[in-house]
Amino acid sequence: MRSNKFIWFVWAILFFAFVGGFLLGEVSGLLGRAPVTTSTVVGKVNGDEITYVAWQNLTNALAQEQEQRTGRGLNLDERQQIEDQAFNQLVSDLLLQQEYEKRGIRVTDEEIQEAALNSPPQQMLTNPQLLTDGRFDPAKYQRLLASPVAKQQGLLVQLENYYRTEIPRTKLFSQLITDAYASDDRLFRFFRDERDSATVEFVALKPTATQIANAEVSDAEVRKYYDAQPNRWERPGRAVMSVVGIDRTPTAADTAATAGKLRVLREEIASGKSTFEAVAIRESEDTISGPQGGDLGRGARGRFVPEFERAAFALRVGQISEPVLTQFGWHLIKATEKKGDTLALRHILVTVKQNDSTATATDRRADRLSNIAAGSSEPARLDSAAKVLGLLVSTVPVTEGQTAYYLGRPVGGITGFAFSGAVRGEISDLIDDDGGYYVARIDSLTVGGKAPFDEVKEEIRTALKERKATEGLVAQAEAILADAKSSTLGAAATKAGLAAQTAGPFTRLGFVPGMGYYNEAVGAAFAIPVGGMGVAKSTDGLYIIRVIARVEATRADFEAQKEGQRARTLQAMREQRVRLFLDHLRRDAKIVDRRNEINATLRRQSADAI
Repeated sequence: MRSNKFIWFVWAILFFAFVGGFLLGEVSGLLGRAPVTTSTVVGKVNGDEITYVAWQNLTNALAQEQEQRTGRGLNLDERQQIEDQAFNQLVSDLLLQQEYEKRGIRVTDEEIQEAALNSPPQQMLTNPQLLTDGRFDPAKYQRLLASPVAKQQGLLVQLENYYRTEIPRTKLFSQLITDAYASDDRLFRFFRDERDSATVEFVALKPTATQIANAEVSDAEVRKYYDAQPNRWERPGRAVMSVVGIDRTPTAADTAATAGKLRVLREEIASGKSTFEAVAIRESEDTISGPQGGDLGRGARGRFVPEFERAAFALRVGQISEPVLTQFGWHLIKATEKKGDTLALRHILVTVKQNDSTATATDRRADRLSNIAAGSSEPARLDSAAKVLGLLVSTVPVTEGQTAYYLGRPVGGITGFAFSGAVRGEISDLIDDDGGYYVARIDSLTVGGKAPFDEVKEEIRTALKERKATEGLVAQAEAILADAKSSTLGAAATKAGLAAQTAGPFTRLGFVPGMGYYNEAVGAAFAIPVGGMGVAKSTDGLYIIRVIARVEATRADFEAQKEGQRARTLQAMREQRVRLFLDHLRRDAKIVDRRNEINATLRRQSADAI
């Protein structure tokens, strides 16, 4: 009996432990099935957490800023780029906060007050309400800070938050760049790199395909090369998608109808019922110029597409064009000023869209496509939708970070879906753009990151074979050089079945046709004496070089611009030092990124809700 009681006791403990652990996992999100809330942890930086709400708030702010700047909504690809930007910014902010703590960097209220009074943010310096005669007016700024409005509208709080972020950043960066120094000798070397020039005659000697194939490279050499360059083998994610689309491209009748609308608008303006500016504000679909009465400013030729420009420059001042068709839609153009080749213009843009009945039919088909397949985790749903609606299923390769192309046109959103935490077989929600509606299924998915050795070993082997084959040409290059010294480089090249070429003048930093960019061959052109010859080895072959002429920068020219160069060089050195410091912080940090996992959970929550 004691034995049976013991067994039941153990089973009870195991049961409660299992249930308790399961509930803990569900609530905490450890099992990946907990609902995503504002406090859900989307990432960690050295143990410090980034919450979902912080990430989404910053993402939404950045997205709103971009939408205001571009005058349109973002597609899924662009939204994912914004999400990446927001996450990386939050990671950087945490890394900086941790560095402030480590270095004991603090900000006092007195420092914030001093900065707010005497170092206005850039937005304040360009605020039209704070300008006098086009220049920032400190007195207006001081009155603004002292006014009740600044407190009521939260300006003082915003300034405090700004300086609590910027002052410690400035202190840290000042510590990093305090000893940056550019000597005159270093500046002169930079100056010569930009100004010295050379003209050369050269013969390129490159290995043949047979020589490369016959070069022997062992597995050990390949492995050693792979291990020696760990950062070189990073690869973006790749996916293969099945995509179906419903076209919403306008017909010829739609194009004609839009032109007819422009003629009606032109008559409205010509009759005096409305001004060009008022119609542009009301009707133009150019989100930049439309609100400004269609104003395109003034400028010379070359600003616009050819069809638009031909029509514009044919106008007299005050004249309004007939409807003009370009790749953007139909335009009415008005010339408001003309001086020589400079023209000031206004325009009204109306894009060509499907007519109402056709658009309604297209939308209904898109709704059916969405109802059958969109957002499903059942791969066969896409094929069923294609069969029911008579749609073509196309295979689309997708690379992380690049816009996907469907039937020759870019579709924003397919890539964003593929690399947002979705899994093989999952089907996207309905994606739409000006060209149509789309639904995509992931057929295969390779996560980005460091490519495994087996995946790149043949690529490495080929590169090493080319290098060895090039080294095998040294004796031939030396023979051509010896022959050239007793005759000419051109004659020696012809004798070897090759051709001599001439290049220059070029600088150390410029691209040289036939020789490449910033390599050993280019460097040799500035090391070999004028009139002399030599052999230089580069990554793609050997070069026998004769220096024809060289022009060297003078010390007097250097001295005349030295201080300006010093300021530019110091600024570049400081920026590079800060950038490298931040890169090292990120490289050495322990960063946990749960965004894909959370996005997948959100899709499951959405599907469960439906």
